[in-house]
Amino acid sequence: MFGSEARVSGAAAHLVGAGEGRGAAPGRIIPLVRGLLPSLVPSEARVARYVVAQPAGVIHYSVTELAEFARTSASTVVRFCQRLGFKGYQDFKIALAQEAVLPLTRMPSDVIASDSPAEILEKVVFAAADAVAAAGMTIDGQTLGRVVEVLDDAERILVVGVGTSAPIVQDVAYRLLTIGRRAEAPLDVHVQHVAASLLGAGDVCLAISHTGATRETLAATRAAALAGARTVAVTSFFRSPLTAIAGISLVTGGQETAFRVEAMASRLAHLAVLDALVVSLAVRNQERAIAAQRAYGAVLAEHRL
Repeated sequence: MFGSEARVSGAAAHLVGAGEGRGAAPGRIIPLVRGLLPSLVPSEARVARYVVAQPAGVIHYSVTELAEFARTSASTVVRFCQRLGFKGYQDFKIALAQEAVLPLTRMPSDVIASDSPAEILEKVVFAAADAVAAAGMTIDGQTLGRVVEVLDDAERILVVGVGTSAPIVQDVAYRLLTIGRRAEAPLDVHVQHVAASLLGAGDVCLAISHTGATRETLAATRAAALAGARTVAVTSFFRSPLTAIAGISLVTGGQETAFRVEAMASRLAHLAVLDALVVSLAVRNQERAIAAQRAYGAVLAEHRL
């Protein structure tokens, strides 16, 4: 920790505004928070991780709401803001809001109009890696463990999602099959809805949605819950219609950039979390997973030259 006074020193100092109480300049708050994370006490670090993971959401929260989401107190949130050089939470939110609406010519991943394709590739890859790394910080370990237990106990797993989440849905259902789990992911949204309504108490509906507000995914998840099945959501926002419906939610996602359709970085973060779920399930029942992998490998061999 860098002392009892609200100040920033060393390599992070250039990110802070010149005047007392001004804090970091717009566009530099998140890098400052990331850089200070190792020096923060656990309660303040939870606030910092939440701000890094959900900056667009934080600007709409009261100090009490942010404290609740970060599992700490309002006074800790205020102290965290002061450590960044702000007078208080309100000043911090104003600066964060300015950062969230930077012009398209200066996107959050620092891509600018004059960048070459090679430079854009480097920056996009960095943003993607950052999103995947952030997934490990924003997912609560106990919640992840509960999801693994729920999926491991499931007789049948129905994976639902549409739009940009559809490829992820197909991938995770396929990967669950390869470790011996009974999983399905209907392509048609009407079939998803019907399949969800036919689930039972021993089944699980795994819903994947970036926004958590897609009608078709909500309908299927709601139908599964009404049918008595357990419901799990993988999404990018803590407060959404989907998290209100789902019994358990895993929330993670990357910062958006313009010209990238609905959270490419967030999709990568979701894939990383889902990969962790599949691997965890395989580890919990290695005998079944190994047997399934052998059958999987034998089938693949028939399709290769």
